[in-house]
This record gives sequence, C-alpha cells and structure tokens, in this order.
Amino acid sequence: MASRNQLFAAAAACILAISTFHLLAQQPRYDGAIPGEPPYNGPNQAERAAARARGFNRRDRRLLYVALPGGSAGGQFSSEMNGLGIVVLDVDRNFEFVKRIPTYNIAAAVRPAEAAGIAASPATNMIYLAMRGRLTAFDLATDEKVWDKTYDGFCCERQEITPDGLTIVAGSNLRNFWYVIDARTGEMKGKIQAAATDAHNMALSADGKTVLMAPNGVTVTVGDVPSMKAIRTITFSDHVRPLVINHDATRVYANLNNLLGFEIADVKTGEVIKHIEAPAEMWKEKWANRDKPGVRFFGHGCPSHGIALTPDESELWVVDNINYGVLVYDNTGEWPVYRSTFPTTASADWITMGLDGRYAYLSSADIVDVKTKKIVGQMKDEYGRPMHSEKFLELAFRETPGKEYGTEGEVKLVRTVSQFGQGIPSAVQARLAAKNKQAAISK
Repeated sequence: MASRNQLFAAAAACILAISTFHLLAQQPRYDGAIPGEPPYNGPNQAERAAARARGFNRRDRRLLYVALPGGSAGGQFSSEMNGLGIVVLDVDRNFEFVKRIPTYNIAAAVRPAEAAGIAASPATNMIYLAMRGRLTAFDLATDEKVWDKTYDGFCCERQEITPDGLTIVAGSNLRNFWYVIDARTGEMKGKIQAAATDAHNMALSADGKTVLMAPNGVTVTVGDVPSMKAIRTITFSDHVRPLVINHDATRVYANLNNLLGFEIADVKTGEVIKHIEAPAEMWKEKWANRDKPGVRFFGHGCPSHGIALTPDESELWVVDNINYGVLVYDNTGEWPVYRSTFPTTASADWITMGLDGRYAYLSSADIVDVKTKKIVGQMKDEYGRPMHSEKFLELAFRETPGKEYGTEGEVKLVRTVSQFGQGIPSAVQARLAAKNKQAAISK
C-alpha cells in the first residue's frame, strides 16, 4: 500500500500536469494562432466586420511572406543580414513573426543567391520562388519543396501567374526571352522571344494575356502570352527601371534612370504619351551633385526605383531615392498629379500593395497604412532585424471548418497579390461605380 507521502506526491504531480495542460492550451502555437479563435482576428469586432466587407471570410487569415535574401536597397544594406528562407509574418497580429520556411541547403561559407521573384497560386496552393538560375515551388500547406527547376540555365526573374493560377510567365536571367511554365509540374511550355535584351523586370496583365519585359535598356517588349509571340516594343527616353501596368494593360508607368518621376506609355500603340517629373526643387540639384563628397546614398543608383498603383488606381506611388520617401500622385484624372510625399526609414526600392489596398510594403522594411500614409510597422525577422527585401507577398488563407491552422493539407490559399503594385479590375470598377453613384446623388 502506498504511503501517505507517496499519495500526496502523486496527487501534486497530477494537479501540476493538469495545470500545465491548461496553461499550454492558452499559449500561441508555433504559427501564432490561439486554439478556438478564428484565424482572422482583427483588433475588434468592427475591424473584423470591415474586413469581411472587403471580401475576407471570417476564417481567413492574412500572412505576409518575405523572401530572403531578397534585396539590399541597391547596396545600402547587406543582403545576407537576415539569412536564407521565407519569413512569414501575421498581418492581423501586428505583423508578428510566425515561422521561417527553409528554402535551399547552402553551405555556410557560400553566399546565397538573392531571390529574384516571388508569386503564389490559389489553384495549386503553391508559392514560387525565383533565384538567378532556378525556379522552385513550395507547398503552402506543408512548406515542403514540390519541384525545383533550372531549365536551360538562364532562369528566372520576376515571375507572374495567369488568373487561373495554372501558368507561370517568368523572365529569363538577363536574357532576351520569357519562360512560359506549367505551374503544377514546373514543365516548360515554351518561350516568348523579345526584341529587348537583359530581361529584368516584367509585368503581366490582369487577364494573363499581355506581358511586358523591361530590360536594362530603353526598349520594353510587349508579348502575347497565348501565342507566345512578341507583338510590339516601347522606347522610353532613358533606361527603364521598375514599371507597373494598369488594370486593363492599356497604360504602363515606368521609372527611368536620371528621373525622379516616371513616363507613361500606351501599351496598345507602343507610344510614350506622358513624361512626369517631381518638382525640380526636390531633386535636380541633389542629383546633379550626386558625385560630390558627403552626398547621401542613392538606392539602385537612380533617383527613383519603385512604382505602384493602389488596387483601385486612385493613386500612383513613386519611390524617392533622393530624399528617402515616397511621392503620392492623384491618379483619378487624365494624368497623375503630384499630391504629397511621406518619409521612409531608409532607401525604399520596391513597393507592393497588400490584398485589399490597406497596407503597402516597402523594401525599406516599412509597412505603410495606405489611407493615412503613416508607417505603422516594419517587416522584421525572428531576431527583430528589419528585412530589406524586395520580394514579398500578402496572402490570405482559409481553414477547413473544424480543423486547426497548420495541419497538413488543411491550409488553403484563397487570395494573393502581384509582387508589382498593379491595378485590379474589380477595385477600379468599384471606385468608378461609387463615383458615378455620388455624381447621381449630387444632381
């Protein structure tokens, strides 16, 4: 028979175990979710209702995927400071760290290649990471590598995915063609040859039929995806840097060397139709004296490297590398009109808009509230270090009812964005409908 002390010890152990179980049950899991709470849990009921009004299901969870190393602000920062992998942040929990997804096994003594593009597909439930020399697909439910392709050795940059989620269009690694790839298997369907060489940035239309390839030169090639043919070229006034197209691919807005501003071209005719510069006092003297001692660093060696439309195209945002900020243009009229500027914490060389246009993500690591133009957070890794990546996506996931987030096969991607801040047809239509309704009421 057990002694009184033994019985007391056993009872105490049992109580401790039960208490520990209840305590652990209330702790966030590795992915930041608390059991019993819906994955989309904005700060209050009103915020959750507003999110549903913007198209989010009550069980949607928004996560930010940041590819590393994914940029260095044109050399301002070390591209290796955050290590290798894809860092995932929880948008609705103040962008707290969720996890790091391993990508490639690289020896510690070897410098990892920089990510050259990121895209995701709800149809395949995969995220695609481009490196110079390879394109890799990862299962978003398991974080496991599905396929890894090198093709003919000249892959890949700035891939985008057609609306059905089944075809990838990817730039070659500084060559004169695009790859057209099966998103499920990674098999190459063909190539689109271009007039321009040194393919770098690209843009795919919302309907997936038109693609633009921007080289390290003045000529942009317009390609037809279904026929895999180049159909025309656009010649800008200087070397083209980042570019963005509108919702119906009728206009392309391009950053250029030696310009704080952008040029606009008609995609259908191939003609440049507008040259827009920031106010001269903001930049011309500083740029003219850029080689003098003590002048601040210019990201990517040009006045402006980074351009994006808000989803409804009401605004056009342009990176200001001269003053470390972003220029905001009103885009509701025939031509964009400069409205304001806001500062960034470092040289911002890329802009991606979030799913509903609420947040903008900058390669300065800044997270900006689009409405207020205020920095509301920073993209940071698990050690609290800012991530100066140019390759990131905000994604929305949906749990299967009754299943926990993170269980294998239960995580379903339902919404994604383009790494380029392009206009979205539904958002533009909604803005125009609201404008017409207001005009009718005012009559």
